[in-house]
Amino acid sequence: MSSLLEVRGLEVRFGDVRAVDQVDLDIPQGPFGFGLVGESGSGKTTIGRAVVRLAQIAAGSIALEGRDVTEARGAALKSYRRAVQIVFQDPDGTLDPRMRVGTVLTEGLLANRIVPKAAAPDRVAQLLTDVGLEPEHADRLPHQLSGGQRQRVAIARALAVEPRLLVLDEPTSALDVTVQAKVLRLIAQLREDRQLAYLLISHNLAVVEALCERTAVLYLGRVVESGPTRELLSRPAHPYTVALRAAVPEIGSWEPRRAVTVPGEPPDATSPPPGCPFHPRCPLAVDRCRIERPEITALEGGREVACHRADEVLGGAMA
Repeated sequence: MSSLLEVRGLEVRFGDVRAVDQVDLDIPQGPFGFGLVGESGSGKTTIGRAVVRLAQIAAGSIALEGRDVTEARGAALKSYRRAVQIVFQDPDGTLDPRMRVGTVLTEGLLANRIVPKAAAPDRVAQLLTDVGLEPEHADRLPHQLSGGQRQRVAIARALAVEPRLLVLDEPTSALDVTVQAKVLRLIAQLREDRQLAYLLISHNLAVVEALCERTAVLYLGRVVESGPTRELLSRPAHPYTVALRAAVPEIGSWEPRRAVTVPGEPPDATSPPPGCPFHPRCPLAVDRCRIERPEITALEGGREVACHRADEVLGGAMA
């Protein structure tokens, strides 16, 4: 499967905080879903913002179909941002309350010369229909829409410039459960209809499991485990992934799941602990974990993990 987006050695820093630390990602051509999961503060959103060049990159590279765009400027950056669009968590913070929906969508169409001005109303109507809204919604202001409708408008705006990759930053976390389900079904449908790839950022493993073929687990800005989503979640190789997975309820299952908890809070990002950054919270930590930082190593089936005790975790030690 050919690669659409390649991220290598990505680092993002905020003062003394290394928010993203040596992250590698490979996202194939669509239709394909790549999930990023982890606790709040793990670096998920910062990676998404860096991918669309909204966060300053301290080190590493980003390439679209082999073309390095890390330092792209001007027309090259505009072309990249047309190909890679982002949908933010809260549409209320990204939709201008004074602009009608039709104007919001038309702006992107004309700025990128997707259609001539005379054809813009028809394209706006089609975009609204594609995301499950009515053409009449073009005349409404954001406050006249529900939360789910506003998020659909945000998705339509991203789709207006005909992107090849969407960065979806917690696209349903601000919505109620019923509306979440509708938006998730919409994402699944759009990816097939438009052959889209997406980077889905979420703390909800159930959502990632339903929508992503591959997943990376982040802890303190680093990838601690990655691989095909189903295999990674059904048989985690890192203690942190085990704990995250245990927090997801099994709908329709009568088998009780053993509780696995992670004590404490993530360490101070300005002074992470030596060795494995997860060792202060890890029930399997040994002396080696406290002094030697684990590197990413390959496992069978296209999986990778950064853990000195991965073999024991796979063997059921966390149970």
